[in-house]
Amino acid sequence: MIWNEKSECMSKEEKKQLQLERLQDVVKKAYENVPYYRKRFQELNIMTEDIKTLKDIEKLPFTTKTDLREAYPFGMFAVPEDEIIEVHTSSGTTGKPTVSGYSQKDLEIWSEVMARALTMAGANKKDFIQNAYGYGLFTGGLGVHYGTQKIGATVVPISAGNTMRQLEIMQDFGTTIITCTPSYALYLAEVAENEGIKAENLKLKAGVFGAEMWTEEMRQEIEKRLNLSALNIYGLTEIIGPGVAMECEDKTGLHIADDHFYPEIIDPKTLQTLPEGERGELVLTTLTREGMPIIRFRTKDLTALRNEKCSCGRTSIKMDRITGRTDDMLKIRGVIVFPSQIEKALLKIEGLEPQYQIIVTRPHHMDELEVQVETSEKLFSDEVKHVEEAKKMIEDHIHSELGLRVNVSLVEPQSLPRSEGKAVRVIDKREL
Repeated sequence: MIWNEKSECMSKEEKKQLQLERLQDVVKKAYENVPYYRKRFQELNIMTEDIKTLKDIEKLPFTTKTDLREAYPFGMFAVPEDEIIEVHTSSGTTGKPTVSGYSQKDLEIWSEVMARALTMAGANKKDFIQNAYGYGLFTGGLGVHYGTQKIGATVVPISAGNTMRQLEIMQDFGTTIITCTPSYALYLAEVAENEGIKAENLKLKAGVFGAEMWTEEMRQEIEKRLNLSALNIYGLTEIIGPGVAMECEDKTGLHIADDHFYPEIIDPKTLQTLPEGERGELVLTTLTREGMPIIRFRTKDLTALRNEKCSCGRTSIKMDRITGRTDDMLKIRGVIVFPSQIEKALLKIEGLEPQYQIIVTRPHHMDELEVQVETSEKLFSDEVKHVEEAKKMIEDHIHSELGLRVNVSLVEPQSLPRSEGKAVRVIDKREL
């Protein structure tokens, strides 16, 4: 089922024409109404009339999180403040948060792209969608909420946390779709198992998981333990929130709502645009946003774009699963390491709990990586009788994935912290 066939299945030629018209419009609005963009365009000697083709987007300046922080709180708004009817912010864990302002039209766009996303997960009017993303300044909760209401499904606005209540509601209400972070989905599965709740007795058919990186191996673990189809959603506060891109049941990449958000991939070092299929940093431009248009936002997320045909019938460009961020990349003794690589290696080992933490230290002017991994009873099978053998096996798997030797510590089941929101996987002690 497709929510908006006209928009989601339009021909490539029609799409390109629409994107160009909307790009020209948003560039004009940004220049006329946002002092930051007017200044940047003038510095680069760019006129709004210079945007004659989609390729001309490359003439425009990038926008970064730093730029948005410097405009805090309302310096990026393109409409009078009395036309902004909702604001959200990023977490602000590394300084001032970035503020996102929405006009009435922007909320309609957000509802639309989220309705498309939830429909890709099989949602319709008959569904009970249990929304365990956080409500409030974080965009996750309300994004799902608006999309659910647009479809006409029943939203259960439970928000994050209160795990026992989540499971009780899931059973009593007959929840069919759960939305939360993938790490919280695993925690729900773990608590359900401990409470003797069998996944096959729940009515869950799909999960819409995002707000943090997760691997294909994590997907398989969640699907097995919660007996549902686990789908990947992508979004970010600076662009609109969740709903920028979403997987269909084909699970071969995330469909970008590219009639509203124009994607590019750049080399994060040279800033040059990369061709289709090459992996680099995702850059997004809002094509229709009214309250706060954003031009060429550097997301820091690493992925690739693919313009291939999808069996679902949608013609939108697809992006690969995010495999890392330019700012969560660890350099250990000259080797580039992403947490997702370690997760991938761990989840290939039967009997390990998918709970881990990466600790980076520099004891003697040399970087050291320790991976703490929870064990389970399954690990100590006939084949693996000793803890040292288990440690060695895990270290070999990680070495095979990274090309780097790391220290593995096996810790007791359920001893690592659980997250109701975004999981903290890396503790970097080198700067402490």
